[in-house]
Amino acid sequence: MNRTVIVVGSGPTGLLLAGDLATAGVPVTVLEKRPRKTSNLSRAFVLHARALEQLDARALADDLEAIGQPLDRLRLFGRLTVDLTPLPSRFNHLLVLPQYEVEKVLLRRAVEAGADFRYETEMTGLTQDADGVTVEVRGPGGPGRGAESLRAAYVVGADGMRSAVRDAIGLPFPGRSVIRSVVLADVRLDEKPDTLLTVATVGDAFAFIAPFGDGYYRVIGWNRARDVADDEPLDLDEVKEITRLALGRDFGMRDARWMSRFHSDERQAPAYRVGRVFLAGDAAHVHTPAGGQGMNTGLQDAANLGWKLAAVIDGHAPGALLDTYQAERHPVGRSVLRSSGGIVRLAMAKRPWTLALRAALTTVLAHVPPARRRALGQLTGIGYTYPSPRGAHRLVGTRAPDVTFADGTRLYEALRGGRFVLITPEAYDTKGTREDRLAVERWASDRRTALLVRPDGYVAWAADTMDAKEIDAALAAHVG
Repeated sequence: MNRTVIVVGSGPTGLLLAGDLATAGVPVTVLEKRPRKTSNLSRAFVLHARALEQLDARALADDLEAIGQPLDRLRLFGRLTVDLTPLPSRFNHLLVLPQYEVEKVLLRRAVEAGADFRYETEMTGLTQDADGVTVEVRGPGGPGRGAESLRAAYVVGADGMRSAVRDAIGLPFPGRSVIRSVVLADVRLDEKPDTLLTVATVGDAFAFIAPFGDGYYRVIGWNRARDVADDEPLDLDEVKEITRLALGRDFGMRDARWMSRFHSDERQAPAYRVGRVFLAGDAAHVHTPAGGQGMNTGLQDAANLGWKLAAVIDGHAPGALLDTYQAERHPVGRSVLRSSGGIVRLAMAKRPWTLALRAALTTVLAHVPPARRRALGQLTGIGYTYPSPRGAHRLVGTRAPDVTFADGTRLYEALRGGRFVLITPEAYDTKGTREDRLAVERWASDRRTALLVRPDGYVAWAADTMDAKEIDAALAAHVG
């Protein structure tokens, strides 16, 4: 049986997925139409707590923490300060660093695990049947050269908003353009901003400034009064003007190494799976950059899908497990669309009723702790839960916090290697079975709950008392 998975696209989502599959021993081929080189251009600049936890479960978070810049407070709507330090996570902050730094560590992991990368290779067609998927590709050399067919058990489209995979399986991408003529520029500044992330909205203008860490800064700006096509020429004077309107000064902006104009869409595919083909990241959902949730949501898509594909391919789980990818991730994508879109609309509010709504929301978030915790959970990703079967324990489907075990190690260390983790109050003998797929740990406290944590850090099964027969049944059902 063909066990190969083809991943189309080598952004953060595709790289995390390829690394997970290769680490699990699944043959994986990554198709990327761009040349093999690391770009210093980046649209994403923020890692949230849940994405950092997923990277921690792959022994990558500490490397990124060493080069990124933590930010433990956010300013929203010009008057609301959001304190991230109460987050129940080892990563109770935002980590500011460009997307390409995340891609570097993910690429290194995937290559070391054995993933096969094919650059300058474009998918030109896709057909599937009951036994697998045939992908038509065109390699380097232009039209008519390097054409061949590849065969795989499954294909994952992680190839962005203009996904060729999504088009090939006939899925629409409903939604709309929310903001037109957003400008981006990578520049040097004569004046260093006072804050790590500088963002403000004044009247019709919005501007955002973040450091690359190499002396350059990314500037994102929008002027509602200047609505032009994406291909309209852009110069540094326009970027400066928008920045001055929103932030009061342009910080001595100069030496632009890259500038571009784009539009921001809100779109979501109605299905993340069609037969043996899956969508993840921007191929499945795109939204405004507000809140910095794009890359983070895609990383969590990959973390959800990777272990499920490996379990099914290796015969440890039924094919129905793959249906849970849609059930779990599609609602999260929809929620991110709503929350990021809401931030943009409130930030740019002009009408009396939207201004009143923004003022009311600001008051609630500032003075009502449960509302603030809920909003932070959505923004950082740690608050999302997955559907659980009727009658399941209340913890099933929730994110498992990074608890410390009796031997002093942590849960997210035990998750490394893509295994389930069983946490018990007493010793439990696995009788030498499932050792490649299961780690068994004991609580450091006197807690009596038995907990089975999935490879992506969510609770698969729980019981309030330890019963060996119940545990055996849970392991048979979930670990295989």
